[in-house]
Amino acid sequence: MIDSTPRRSLRRTSTFRLTASAAVVLTALAGFSAPVRAQDPPPSRCSDERMLPPAQLSAKDTALLDVGDADPRSQLQELVNRALNRSKALGATRLLTLAAEADYQEAKAQRLPTVTMGLSAAHTGTVLPGDGPGNHSSGVQGRGSLSVTAPIYDSGRITKLTEWKSQLLEAARFGQSSAEEQVALQTVSLALDRGRYQLQAQVYSQYVRKMACLVEALDIITKADRGRASELVQAQKSLQQADLSYEQTTSALRQTEVRLKRFVGDELPRGAAMSAVLARLPDLNEMLADVMVSPDVAAASAQAQAQRSYAESVRAGQQPSVSLLVSGNTTVGQARQTDWIGGVTVNIPIVQPGADSALTSARRRAQAASLQRDETIEAKRYRVQEMYEAASSSLDRSRRLVDILRNSERVRGFTLQQWQQLGKRSLFDVMAAEGDYYSMRVAHVNALYDAQQVVAIIWSQGRGVVTPLR
Repeated sequence: MIDSTPRRSLRRTSTFRLTASAAVVLTALAGFSAPVRAQDPPPSRCSDERMLPPAQLSAKDTALLDVGDADPRSQLQELVNRALNRSKALGATRLLTLAAEADYQEAKAQRLPTVTMGLSAAHTGTVLPGDGPGNHSSGVQGRGSLSVTAPIYDSGRITKLTEWKSQLLEAARFGQSSAEEQVALQTVSLALDRGRYQLQAQVYSQYVRKMACLVEALDIITKADRGRASELVQAQKSLQQADLSYEQTTSALRQTEVRLKRFVGDELPRGAAMSAVLARLPDLNEMLADVMVSPDVAAASAQAQAQRSYAESVRAGQQPSVSLLVSGNTTVGQARQTDWIGGVTVNIPIVQPGADSALTSARRRAQAASLQRDETIEAKRYRVQEMYEAASSSLDRSRRLVDILRNSERVRGFTLQQWQQLGKRSLFDVMAAEGDYYSMRVAHVNALYDAQQVVAIIWSQGRGVVTPLR
């Protein structure tokens, strides 16, 4: 018969050690909160509802993550206005518009009379045949002339040239509006990216805080139970990964702010809550109709009309024209003489080599401009449809992620609770649950801001991205 006393003693010893280890673990994990029910106690110092404490953030990071309570719409309008005022590219576009206006005024002035004055002074001499004393003469002579010309009839050439310049002026103005819209869209896009990275950095800072607290708890546990050292290493690795994600996000935030400063200047306002400023999806049919009033389409239409007017002016230039002519000449000095002429001048083209080619070229350019306008309209309409689908998908994804986040939070809470109960779950399950939860939060942030970016693009295809901000 075998005595079982030593075996029972060993079992009691193991049970005592497990109980002691359990006490240490439960004590260390008491600060690692896992809110899963409404009746649970308030979050402790390890709650992830806050960012990293200021002591663990550098002054630069604190400024980066500082989000004020400013109205996001007003802030975006302010940033857009500053970008429009600072842009050198827009300054060049405005100068080109002024140049087009001067060209238009020049074309209008062609209907007015043209007055020309000529003056000359010279020493002249005359030699006649023969040897007589009167056959040689020389002296100083001055001559003055004054002429006035005015168009009377030109088959509509000046009218069409004026229309051409007028349409080019309209195209330049709409081109300026299009350039302003591009600057506004880039500014809004960068401001939204700034808000995206600020919110992501806040999420990652909370993740770092949670993992740091877990490492702290496991460090206490490992001192009492060396067999759980592998769990400490796993938690430290997760902390390093979370910290790396935080650093990458803050780096992307700094780069975005540098790009934004290029448009609005070095003084950036405090960040605002941008997560819902452009969250409403506009009506698709309304956006498709707004394509026709966009600056790009208006500029293309003006260019097409300008080319048609130019083609008609080329055709009119090959037709007969009538103009008024009044001219007078006076010569003083060596020979005194005055003569004048007044009447009309009729110009009838008979043979003009290359005239047909010039007219054909102008008409082909007009047809090409019309096709380019149609292409612009079609491309914008399909762009709106594509972006509308992308925005709908992003908004639907954000709504679905809210439900997933709720379940993910419950899963991580239960997983942590069961791990705290020693043995029902492993640390790897806890790490997976925490990582899944925070990745879902980042995915939700991306879905919200992706939708807003696309909505901004949709508005830019029509009346402009500033329209919904008003």
